[in-house]
Amino acid sequence: MTALLGLATRLGLARLMLITGTRSEVGDLAEFIDAGFAGGVDLVQLRDPDADPDTLLAALRVLRDVGYRYQGLVSVYESGALAEKFQADLLHLSERGEKAAAARGHLHKWGLIGRSCHSRAQIEVAVADPDVNYLTVGPVYGGLPVGDAGLGLIQHAAKVAPPSDPKSKPWFAVGGITAANLDEVIAAGARRIAVSRAITDADDPEAAAMALKDRLRHVWNEDPAMQGLTLKLFQN
Repeated sequence: MTALLGLATRLGLARLMLITGTRSEVGDLAEFIDAGFAGGVDLVQLRDPDADPDTLLAALRVLRDVGYRYQGLVSVYESGALAEKFQADLLHLSERGEKAAAARGHLHKWGLIGRSCHSRAQIEVAVADPDVNYLTVGPVYGGLPVGDAGLGLIQHAAKVAPPSDPKSKPWFAVGGITAANLDEVIAAGARRIAVSRAITDADDPEAAAMALKDRLRHVWNEDPAMQGLTLKLFQN
């Protein structure tokens, strides 16, 4: 468990989530994650379906050790048992994962639960669930039939959970987001994003993260409502 307090506040202030595997094939996880956090990543979610539990646990410990220096958050994906063994601060559930109320039993009392949402209905259910603390919304680009994904899904999330409303749960747009299309995602209403290849495939992960974070930071700084949210979060 992270020793620092204020997990909910740190999550509320988070703008950039990185989704990564263990990087076992190249063996550079610590260096890569350090570059990501240095570039402005706020939250790292470990997701690697090919890795065994011991490998995942070892990788999570690396993420926590590096992230501690940056006050970065680390999220376990899907596995309540792994989250419990790791003493995770965050557990992210898939759209078909176990109920959040049950998953909460795997976390310490300050732990936070996320939920993947791929449809308008899933967003509304997650927003209404008192045991869900944050959402990912997407895919924005590719992955699902047109009509229940894409920028329209982001617009719906922004309507039911306005990012600047302190009462709204934080949500991250996800799916194919890059520096080239980020402005479209922002225009649709997103103020937080989750990316994978935009950083994991970059020749310079720190620079890639910095470019994304700087654009998000600019939007927050230029929006009085987001400035107000930041102030309220710091006062909590």
